Amino acid sequence: MAINVNTVYQTVLLILNKEQRGYMTPTEFNSIGTQVQLEIFEKYFEDLNQQIRVPQTDTDYADRVTNLDEKIAEFKTFGTAIYTTNGILNYFTLPTVDSYNNRVELYRLGTVLYNNEIEAQRVDRSDFYHIDKSILTKPSTNFPVYLYENKFLFIKPTTIVSNINVDYVKKPSNVIWGFTVGSLGQYVNNPDTYNISTEPTGSLNFELHVSEQTEVILKILLYAGIVIRDPQIVQVAAQQVQAEEINKKS
Repeated sequence: MAINVNTVYQTVLLILNKEQRGYMTPTEFNSIGTQVQLEIFEKYFEDLNQQIRVPQTDTDYADRVTNLDEKIAEFKTFGTAIYTTNGILNYFTLPTVDSYNNRVELYRLGTVLYNNEIEAQRVDRSDFYHIDKSILTKPSTNFPVYLYENKFLFIKPTTIVSNINVDYVKKPSNVIWGFTVGSLGQYVNNPDTYNISTEPTGSLNFELHVSEQTEVILKILLYAGIVIRDPQIVQVAAQQVQAEEINKKS
C-alpha cells in the first residue's frame, strides 16, 4: 500500500501552521517530497547490505532482511528488452514500459533471462571480448552471457536477437500533490491519478511502503525548516529522523 500524498501534505501543513512556522506551497512540497522519497529508497540497498551480514530472527514479521526486501519489492518489475542494430553494433535496449504496461525508469538491473528460463551470466568488458576464444567458455544459447553498459545489453552468442527479458528495480516516480484552484483562490486537491494527457492536475502518491510515512513526514519537515529558514524545525526534525534510524537498526 502506497503512502497517500494528500495525507502527508496536510499533516506537514498542520504541523507548520500549528507552530506558526510558515507555509509550504504545492510546488515546494512536490520537489521536497520527491527528494525525500528518493533518499529513503536509495537507503534501502545500503541497509539491506548491512542486515545481510547480521544474524536474523526466525520470528514472523521481525526478520529485517525480509522486511527490507518487502519494501524494495514495491519497485521490482520486469519487461522485455528490444533488439536493436545499426549495422555496426547489435544490442538490446532496456524496457521503458514494463510487463504491467507502466512507464518506468530503470534503477538497478537484476536477472537477464533468455526464453524466460535460461539466466544469462553477466561479464565485464574484457571477458566479453575474449570469452569466444576458448571452447570451454564460448557462449551458447544454453549458456548466454551479457555485457551491461550505458543502459544497453550486449548479448553473446550474437545469434540471440529476441526473447530477452529482464527483472529490475525501477526508480520511484516523482511525487505530485495535484490540485485545482477554488473559487476563493485556494488550492483544492485533485486525488485522481496524474496523467500528463488526460489528468494533468492529478496526483501521484508516494510509492514507498506505508510503514515509511512517519519518516517521510519528518524528513519533509526537516527540509521545510530549511526552506522557511527556521533552525528550530530543522533541529527538532533532524533529531526525530536520527531517532527513527537508530530504532530501525537497534
